[in-house]
Amino acid sequence: MNRQLRALAAASAAALLAACATVGGGPGGTVTNGGGTPTNQNVGRPDVIWPIKVREHVDLWLHGFAMLQEDTTFVPFFKRGYGTDMTVLKNRANVVTQLDANRDRLRARLAVNPQLINAQFVPLNFSSWSELAQTVDLFIRSNGDPRAASSQQQANAIAFLAAYFQTGPDRDWLRLFVQSLTDESNRFYHSYWQQQQRERGNVLELADTLWQRTYRPRMQRFFSNTQQAQGDILLSLPLDGEGRTQTNGTRSNTITVTFPDRPNDAIEAIYVIAHEAISQLASTAVTDNITPEQRRSGLGERYQSSAAVRGGALLIQRTSPEILDGYMRYYLRSVNRPVGSNLQTTFTSTFAIPDTIRDAIARQLDVVLGGI
Repeated sequence: MNRQLRALAAASAAALLAACATVGGGPGGTVTNGGGTPTNQNVGRPDVIWPIKVREHVDLWLHGFAMLQEDTTFVPFFKRGYGTDMTVLKNRANVVTQLDANRDRLRARLAVNPQLINAQFVPLNFSSWSELAQTVDLFIRSNGDPRAASSQQQANAIAFLAAYFQTGPDRDWLRLFVQSLTDESNRFYHSYWQQQQRERGNVLELADTLWQRTYRPRMQRFFSNTQQAQGDILLSLPLDGEGRTQTNGTRSNTITVTFPDRPNDAIEAIYVIAHEAISQLASTAVTDNITPEQRRSGLGERYQSSAAVRGGALLIQRTSPEILDGYMRYYLRSVNRPVGSNLQTTFTSTFAIPDTIRDAIARQLDVVLGGI
C-alpha cells in the first residue's frame, strides 16, 4: 500500500474512534457460508487473534473505486479486468445504476483531484453501510465544518471525513458517490456480493484455517513486535496484490486483502497479508535510504511498491519458506510479468530495489523476529 495513503489513513482514523457509536447505524446483515449456515459478517471472535472476516460495505466502497479510477499503479489495487467483468455481469442482467449514469462526472473529479483515491480507506472505520452513509450525510449537511456539530462525537466524525474531502467540490463528489453506490447496491451489488459469499464460503474457511493453524502463529512475533499484535483481516472481492491497511494502535488494526477465487488459491490471501504486514517497515527502509532528488523525482514511490513486495518475500522466507515460490509467482502474475527461466532472477529484477534498501529491510526484520 502506498505510504502516503497509509499515513493519511492512520492520522484521520484517530478522530473517528469516539464518533461511530453516536453517529452510526446498526450492524450489518448476515451472509451464508458454503454450507448454508448464516454468519453475521460483523461479529468477530474475541478469543481469536487476527480473525479473517468479510465486510460488504468495504467491498461496495472499493467496488465503486474500481469501477471509476484508472488503476495505473505498479502493483495493481484491483484484480485485473475487474471493471470489465462487473460491466459484463450488469449488462447480462440488463441493470443500469446511478453509478453507471454518474460515472463520467465522478471520474472527472478524480482526474482533477487524484488525492481522492486516499478515501479508499474510509470504510475501514465504519461497521456498516448505514453507519457510513449517515456520517456522510452529517458531513455534507455541516459543509465539512466540525463547528456545526451538536456534539464532540459528531465533530470528530466530520473532522475525519474533512481530512479526505477538503473542498466543496470534493464534498459534492462524496455525496454523489455515496448516492450512486447506494443505488448500485440496491440494484446489483448486494445480490452479487451475497452470491459470491455463498460460492466462496469454502475459500474463506480454508484461508482462515491456513492462517490460524499455520501461518499466523509463525508470523505472530513479527506482528507483535511491530505494534500489530491484534486486529482484523478482511477478504475483499475487488482487491489484488496491493491491500489496504488501517493502523489504529496495537490492538485495533485492519488489513484488507484479496479474496481468492477458488479453494486452490486460498494461499493467495496469506501472500497479501505478508505483503501488507511488512509494508510500513519496507517504506521506512526506502525513506531512510534515498536521496532528496530521488524523492522529488518520484523514484522513491516506485521503490516503496517494490520494497513492500520484496519485504513480504523476506518475511515469507524467514517464517514459511515452503510458500516462497508461490508468493513470487503470485506477485509476478499481479504485475503481468512472465516467470521466465529462473523464478528468483525474474522476481528480483521485476521488483528491483537498491541493495541498501534490501539490506535495511533484512536487518530490521532480523531485529523484529529476534533472530529466528
